Amino acid sequence: MPPVRFHDSGLTYYDFADTALVRCPRCDRVAHYERRKGRDARVVCRSCGLCRAGNCCCRPPLWLRSETRHGEIWAYDLEHLDLIRRFVAADLRERDPCYEHGRKMTCVGRLPAWIKSAKNRTEVLRAIDRMRASVIAG
Repeated sequence: MPPVRFHDSGLTYYDFADTALVRCPRCDRVAHYERRKGRDARVVCRSCGLCRAGNCCCRPPLWLRSETRHGEIWAYDLEHLDLIRRFVAADLRERDPCYEHGRKMTCVGRLPAWIKSAKNRTEVLRAIDRMRASVIAG
């Protein structure tokens, strides 16, 4: 069976930071955070009906967070979580030859070494699957 491949698309954390799944400040369930250019940020919760505009600097805590024995895994939204899952599950991880280190590293390039390690793969994938299930249940 051929190895599962992952090709780094070059996305950075800034590509995901404008929308996020957050913890609702009113009912403590999953809510949607959105920051738009030229406008204030807002939090919308479908559970309790909260729709609050506010300062873009004070985002509620992220919903997609999970503790493991090595550290915390987090993601902004399901798209970001899916990118991390595909990266962790891959046996072969590829990136462009002109890849830049340092300031312009991609979000999967900046993941901690314990997440990238093959020996922690099953534990990390389990945590990611729990986070995905919490969105459906939450």
